[in-house]
Amino acid sequence: MPPTTVPRTDTGRRLVPDLAPVEYIVIDFPGNRFDGSIIPALVDLVDKRTVRILDLVFVKKDDDGSVLSFEFDQLDELGGFASLDGDAGDVLSDDDVRDLAADIPAGSSALFIVWEDLWAADLGRAVRNAGGEVLIGGRLPHQVVTDIISSIESQEVPS
Repeated sequence: MPPTTVPRTDTGRRLVPDLAPVEYIVIDFPGNRFDGSIIPALVDLVDKRTVRILDLVFVKKDDDGSVLSFEFDQLDELGGFASLDGDAGDVLSDDDVRDLAADIPAGSSALFIVWEDLWAADLGRAVRNAGGEVLIGGRLPHQVVTDIISSIESQEVPS
């Protein structure tokens, strides 16, 4: 199959009109305990076409605060990511990595993932077709939601 030509703007940037919503996540592994065990779950998301990986960067932050970043093919413990289908790479700039790494505790490692939410592609298209634009989004950490739900449940009066 011949490669497809991606339309570009006057500045050379790719036009991707049907791109689904894109988000990033930072997964911290305190004490540099990344062992690759999350890889099968991520591969499953990709295989089910729930997400498409756009970039994946692994970061280690030493005890002195210095930061090293690696692509998935640079470290043995990241080898399992090679089986991911996608266009991983070059979405996160060096500045992005540096900014995101500022929130990682010293002596930890982290995985930065940028993915396209394929599950929300139809909604994204509908929003654009209606002249709308998603202005901001976010992700609530698991513990925050757990604490909120526990608080609500503790305030409920049995009937």
